[in-house]
Amino acid sequence: MKIATVQTKSIKGDIAANITNHKKLINSCISLQADAIFFPELSLTGYEPKLAKELAIAKEDIRLEPFQELSNRNTITVGVGLPTKSEYGIHISMIIFRPNLPKQIYHKQYLHDDELPYFVTGQDCNIITINDIKVALAICYESLQLVHFKKSIKLGAKYYLTSVAKSKKGVDHALKHYAKLAQQHSTPILMCNGIGLCDTFESTGTSSIWNSKGKLIAQLDNINQGILIFDTQTEEVIRTQI
Repeated sequence: MKIATVQTKSIKGDIAANITNHKKLINSCISLQADAIFFPELSLTGYEPKLAKELAIAKEDIRLEPFQELSNRNTITVGVGLPTKSEYGIHISMIIFRPNLPKQIYHKQYLHDDELPYFVTGQDCNIITINDIKVALAICYESLQLVHFKKSIKLGAKYYLTSVAKSKKGVDHALKHYAKLAQQHSTPILMCNGIGLCDTFESTGTSSIWNSKGKLIAQLDNINQGILIFDTQTEEVIRTQI
């Protein structure tokens, strides 16, 4: 299986423009024969907690249909980030489009203190199955919580994919944390981060992949959009900048 992590530059609050950009990047991944494609935290709106309430949408929103169509037509799994509405409040979510199957949705389970005024936590399972392989999903802050990772491994995850919005300081800390985690638990970890200004900080890319020995095997820069495609059989990576 080939898993693509996509490093994007989101336009603040412009869902339509971000959908257009996502579609272009997905088509690039398809041309590189990816089986699954994942985007950074809140990629369709940008990481903008103060705007989340007005930007939040339902997973059935018709604007998301192009992702389902791409999934069906190309037999791929696609995960995009956005704020979603529920009866409990606004979630930081990833919606997963699967070929000819109902959408799945994962809500971030562990929130940073700064996020608590704007979002509520989720309780749903973070495991998805792609080509009979279990992949754990994590969204930014929770991927630094050991309890989240261990729960994922207990549920049978073979790969841990974290979708983030991180500053340089956050990235520097995460790089060390994920390398150690991958090595200790013999589990490859994939991190996709955005680039550009979001909320009160600059998101600095550096999307990365660690193999089952904790070795950093691929990384993007901190200024350009790009794609990393990880082959789970060979642990080789295709790297391309957009």
